Amino acid sequence: MTTNETADIEKNPYAYLDRDDFTSEKYKIEVRGLPKYYGIGEFKKLLNEKLELQSCKVKPPKRGSGWLYVSFRSEGSRQKAIETLNGILWKNCKLSAQIAKPAPDPFVKRRLQEEATNKRLKTDENDQSMSIADKVKSTTIPLWNTPYQGQLELKQKEMRSILANICKKILKEGKDDLLDWLNYQKDKYEGLPCELLPLLSTERITEYRNKCEFTVGKSNDGDKVVVGFRLSSYAAGSTAVGPIDDLCHIPVKMRIVAKVLEEFIQLSGLKPFQPVDHSGYWRQVTVRTTLSNDIMVIVGMHPQDLSSEKLEELRTQLRDFFETGNGVVAHVTSLYFQIMNKKSVDGENRDNFYHISGAKYIEETLLGMKFRVSPQAFFQVNTLGAEVLYKAAIDLAKPTADTALLDICCGTGTIGLAFSKHCGEVFGLEVVEDAIKDARENVVANNVTNCEFFVGKAEDILSPVIQRTTKPEIIAVVDPPRAGLHQRALLTLRKAKKLSRLVYISCNPRAAARNLVDLARATSKQYVGEPLVPVKAVAVDMFPHTKHCELVLCLERLSVATKARNST
Repeated sequence: MTTNETADIEKNPYAYLDRDDFTSEKYKIEVRGLPKYYGIGEFKKLLNEKLELQSCKVKPPKRGSGWLYVSFRSEGSRQKAIETLNGILWKNCKLSAQIAKPAPDPFVKRRLQEEATNKRLKTDENDQSMSIADKVKSTTIPLWNTPYQGQLELKQKEMRSILANICKKILKEGKDDLLDWLNYQKDKYEGLPCELLPLLSTERITEYRNKCEFTVGKSNDGDKVVVGFRLSSYAAGSTAVGPIDDLCHIPVKMRIVAKVLEEFIQLSGLKPFQPVDHSGYWRQVTVRTTLSNDIMVIVGMHPQDLSSEKLEELRTQLRDFFETGNGVVAHVTSLYFQIMNKKSVDGENRDNFYHISGAKYIEETLLGMKFRVSPQAFFQVNTLGAEVLYKAAIDLAKPTADTALLDICCGTGTIGLAFSKHCGEVFGLEVVEDAIKDARENVVANNVTNCEFFVGKAEDILSPVIQRTTKPEIIAVVDPPRAGLHQRALLTLRKAKKLSRLVYISCNPRAAARNLVDLARATSKQYVGEPLVPVKAVAVDMFPHTKHCELVLCLERLSVATKARNST
């Protein structure tokens, strides 16, 4: 792409629509006339199951707006949806549909606004009031300059606020016995639905991250290749990347990898990927480390129009760089090359991993057990923090030899294996196939005989897995992605009569609130099964110097919780 073409794109906030890669903005419609009360899940069923319209995204512009956007993967699908939805009656409301204007590219929109006013906002990358090092800190470890005890107090206060909000939401949905129990809890724990234990942490608060995904880009002045973190968001008008040299939470060995790769990328003659016009090649570097000094490096690039021969040549050059070139100083033990394409029209993310040097996985030790970790497998990013987290989960769950444990979203099996010596049997579920392979290998490596692991979406395989349990009691441990547990999986857990206790681990407690409220709702036609209510919570600081921490909540059936209260 020429310089003039790039400049034209940066002047046109809709230029992204002309690219070949898929975006949900291309084939979008507005649907109006919706009922005052309805569920997004209900509407998706209407679209995709009843009307067979094959939507790919449903998004309300704001809550309670009375209309929403629906995206499709082709113009034909969009036109079919408009024809089908116009005039249809749903919940006694007549719907209408029309083509929706795509949203402007937020980066280009911001730049044009700044040019129009002939000034930069204070948060812009060119603001000289803050050094580049401090800008990187402010976006990655915003509490770096706060004494650690102060950080813990801030986080405990935040967890109290989140629990109090969850309590209010459950009260709105409660009935009869649930309201009686919750009001009792609220009075006893000063507005909280349960006891909040003191926040837990580890002694190690620096260089604790065992995984980082670094962006490959250009420095603030555009002259230098940098492997690091973005100075601010794309929507804020920035694509510049800042170095990681002064970030206290990143191990020195990761910083060395980033520095030597900057040299390799510069010498390759291929430019970093440019998110504005999607030109360029080098996109991302993922580094995973272990306490025993294993280092896995995954170098990701967009291939653009490079031939298979050129890509093979790059893989060979990368291998030689780390085995015999200047990259030797990084002591990489596992090296991968990743092809990172944008999502295609069919919704598939065509990422491909090529193992090019060293071992195919790294191995970590946690709670005296060994765990194999592959490139795509989930593993807690703070190993010592994970030990504290899992001990807390075991203490809250109180498993016995008569317990069958469901480890939902199990990753490489760390939680299930940590529980294995405390319960009768363990069943782990995970959608990432490589993670399940790791989990099964971890069972063998640790001589564990009471664990089984299954690959698939929790909402699809949870019911048959529950049927495999042989113990009289079921306890579930849920460690879902940030968005939370899928609704179908949640409803399945509520219906499982043998399930007496559920431990919910969340890295984003505000996002988890909806799951927790739905688990505690009064029994209804939709929410079958006795409510699961929070009885105890504890936060674990897995991410020192950031505003995040993990929240672990123990939930019990309402009747069990009420009986325990009455017996005290």
